[in-house]
Amino acid sequence: MSHFETIEQEGLRLVKVTLQDETIRTEAGALYYMKGSITMESKAPSLSGFFKALATGEKIFRPTYTGTGELFLEPSFGGFHIFDGGGHTWIAESGAYWASEMSITVDIHRESTLTALKSGEGFMDFQTKLSGQGTIVLQSQGPVEVVSLVNDRMTVDGSYVLARSGDIKYSAQRATKSIFGSMTSGEGFVRIYEGTGTLLMAPLPFWRHRMFNAIASAHAASRGGGGGSSS
Repeated sequence: MSHFETIEQEGLRLVKVTLQDETIRTEAGALYYMKGSITMESKAPSLSGFFKALATGEKIFRPTYTGTGELFLEPSFGGFHIFDGGGHTWIAESGAYWASEMSITVDIHRESTLTALKSGEGFMDFQTKLSGQGTIVLQSQGPVEVVSLVNDRMTVDGSYVLARSGDIKYSAQRATKSIFGSMTSGEGFVRIYEGTGTLLMAPLPFWRHRMFNAIASAHAASRGGGGGSSS
């Protein structure tokens, strides 16, 4: 069984995978460096998988790494959550998937158009469907909290839930029963998770991650403003 661990140095975090004649899959572009007798392969998906990826914007190619040695994935100011799929189905937010063992099936899940619109994701909201027994790695903005629901309901204002077990029902609803109340509360639509199952949440970002994103956003805004004034 492949061994996954998170290493933290100088405020950065990265995932190290130790392979013993094994194969794992990662998100495209996740490789940082590797040591040992490891071969990388990037196979074309099936025809149906190819068209799914084109329609959803998901990565068409997810490379695999086979052999014996140590594999290091790209570092981040954010964090990574390593857990066992437990034979269950998980629905992960788009962009959260980072790596997994080959025993985990990686597919696409589409939310209903109405839910996508209400949650602010546009007409179509495609997420990553993960199922099987084996290790899964998700990337996050901060520490991950594991929340168990038992015939319960959780309301979240924002995309802080990285993944949910497949038996949790997800919807987007107005924050209050009345349109006026939703408008005046400043909340609008919120995300609702209900039923029995598990949520993986990262509501609080690591401070370096938050600072990096703030600087990047300010830089992008200044470049956009500069471009507009010179034209």
